[in-house]
Amino acid sequence: MPSSATTLSVPDLANIQSLARDDMGAVDALIRRRLASDVVLINQVAEYIVGAGGKRLRPMLLLLAAGALGHRGPQAHQLAAVIEFIHTATLLHDDVVDESDLRRGRKTANAVWGNAASVLVGDFLYSRSFQLMVELEQLEVMKILADTTNRIAEGEVLQLLHVRNPDTDEPAYLRVIERKTAVLFAAATRLGALLAGSDAAVQQRLHDYGMALGYAFQIADDVLDYASDAQTLGKNLGDDLAEGKATLPLIHAIAHSDEAVRARLRAAVEHGDSDAMPEVLAAIHATDGLDYSRRRAQDYADAAEAALDGLDDNDYVAALRGLARYAVSRDH
Repeated sequence: MPSSATTLSVPDLANIQSLARDDMGAVDALIRRRLASDVVLINQVAEYIVGAGGKRLRPMLLLLAAGALGHRGPQAHQLAAVIEFIHTATLLHDDVVDESDLRRGRKTANAVWGNAASVLVGDFLYSRSFQLMVELEQLEVMKILADTTNRIAEGEVLQLLHVRNPDTDEPAYLRVIERKTAVLFAAATRLGALLAGSDAAVQQRLHDYGMALGYAFQIADDVLDYASDAQTLGKNLGDDLAEGKATLPLIHAIAHSDEAVRARLRAAVEHGDSDAMPEVLAAIHATDGLDYSRRRAQDYADAAEAALDGLDDNDYVAALRGLARYAVSRDH
């Protein structure tokens, strides 16, 4: 694998993925080996959601961060699998809490097998991830991941508290993103630096990169819920509104609309009224809510790139920079 500066100057996800392809192949093989259980339903549900694919962004982040600092190998593969197991467990639990029936363009596991099976298989994946991390016998790794999973659980509860809450403001919205999304990105990149034997300052840089990237990625995702279409997005457009979630475009619209419009927007959030989508979209456009949200996402993407300043330039660092740009330029 070349180590000199590369041509990854545009956010082409396929080019970035190609850099980690061999390592990701090893991670996928490990995931499937360690998913195995003598309980058939666990195999069916876990394979269904893991086999759905997706970008595998979080495990790839760990591999790219490690590679940026000169580390590749089995330990990185194992920790990347841990990150994916944790993420997959959160997806299973999220879909139950949100009562979602579509993810990545196909039925959610809870829509196929029911809520109980989804929650319990999510618990299996969480516990399997801890088995994998313990095998590495590195206390700092276990501390980072234990803290991370605890923060994710806090984020789930925090988000629940804001469901159908029209008083959710931008700081509260960002606190949910920090715990639900950004902390796992940050754990992935910090662990990559830790495996590479980097000092505390470099580990912090990679942590800061992951946190900022997580914010950028989620805000951009929330913009797409009001600016894409179901086929491209892989879920029902307007799901956030139907679930009573006030994300940044709508939060901005509520804050900058006149009293009459604000009252209608608040009612739409309180009742999870997807039929109000045309009126909500009109208010978001009238207040430039999408452009504002895109700017906020771009601010975080810029901060992610800035966190990499000072690292030796190589293909992996270029790929991390490319992911920051990709996060805010994608259409799904």
